Amino acid sequence: MFAIVQAGGRQEKVAPGAVITVDRLDAEPGAEVTFDKVLLVAANGGEVKAGAPYLDGASVTAVVEAQTLGPKVRVFKMKRRKQYRRTRGHRTRLTQVRVTSINV
Repeated sequence: MFAIVQAGGRQEKVAPGAVITVDRLDAEPGAEVTFDKVLLVAANGGEVKAGAPYLDGASVTAVVEAQTLGPKVRVFKMKRRKQYRRTRGHRTRLTQVRVTSINV
């Protein structure tokens, strides 16, 4: 069984026991979160339920594992022949969650 949920503006394919990384959620590690924007659910028997755009009454529950940072992105600005150079770094805040169940 798997589902496709919308989390943080992106669509993620999830299954029970899978660990996914989503944009920062305001929850402590160990807390339970629910994703209500479920686009599709497929059962092991081949039955597929799709929403338009979301399935009514479907949800995915998960447990927050960690609050992490993404890879460092270096932003370099330069104007040639003007002695202008700026370097900045950026790391996106992320949350790792472990999917526990898919409720239809």
